[in-house]
Amino acid sequence: MSNTQSNEIEVSLPSSEEIRTRIRASQYDAHTSGLAPGKLQCNLAILPEQYALDFLRFCQRNPKPCPVVGVGDTGNPMLPTLGRDIDIRTDVPRYRVFRNGRFVEEVTDISSLWTDKLVTIALGCSFTFENALIRANIPVRHIEMGRNVPMFRTNIALSSAGPFFGNMVVTMRPLREEQIEKAKVISAKYPQAHGAPIGMGDPSSIGISDLSQPDYGDPVEVKPGEVPVYWACGVTPQNVLRAAKLPLCITHAPGHMLITDVPEDAETTIYQEPTQQGEKI
Repeated sequence: MSNTQSNEIEVSLPSSEEIRTRIRASQYDAHTSGLAPGKLQCNLAILPEQYALDFLRFCQRNPKPCPVVGVGDTGNPMLPTLGRDIDIRTDVPRYRVFRNGRFVEEVTDISSLWTDKLVTIALGCSFTFENALIRANIPVRHIEMGRNVPMFRTNIALSSAGPFFGNMVVTMRPLREEQIEKAKVISAKYPQAHGAPIGMGDPSSIGISDLSQPDYGDPVEVKPGEVPVYWACGVTPQNVLRAAKLPLCITHAPGHMLITDVPEDAETTIYQEPTQQGEKI
């Protein structure tokens, strides 16, 4: 889908529910960066119930790359705690399917793969705080370019749990030096969307050899006078799940998130109907 079409989606579909409706109808399958400003976006890990507790332990031990914002019931593809009528089988633009640690395919619908043994775990996404950066007049390069955020594998080791282990993946956004402190303060307000940066500057210090060659997403230019700033990334669990060699696991495709109905600045990630939100206690 072209950048022009993506921009048209953003303008014509202000509602998170309307965007999911388009996705469910196979009318949109591109990245979700910049869509549904003000709403929480989520990374996904869908795996057999027998591995879910260990994976949740892994997330609890590594909250920067893996902030848990929602957990579905075993065998139930609906996620009522994150929004109205969310069906995890159809409401994400693109999914990745892994079997025994091997990437098998990328699809736009996982209905045929769903079983009563699967559990959905939703994790916060840095796309959420990007809207706050833009409101504060801090440009976000990949959004300006109509691209997916660049993502990189690093040498930052994570705490293991059961069969789950690995290194952190990060996103990178170039900022002018005078913007960095403000960006830190703003993103720190969103701990459920990876929070403040984990580092900045020399990419080799965290095991990145070439910023022009991201492992996922699209490259963006770091201009003279700018500093590359790194945030923990929700693609981290994809590498971890793959290394665990589960018989089946399903994730979002990098940059293709679940858009929820939960406000991005909500104190808790439990969706309430609009009529309930306005009630006084």
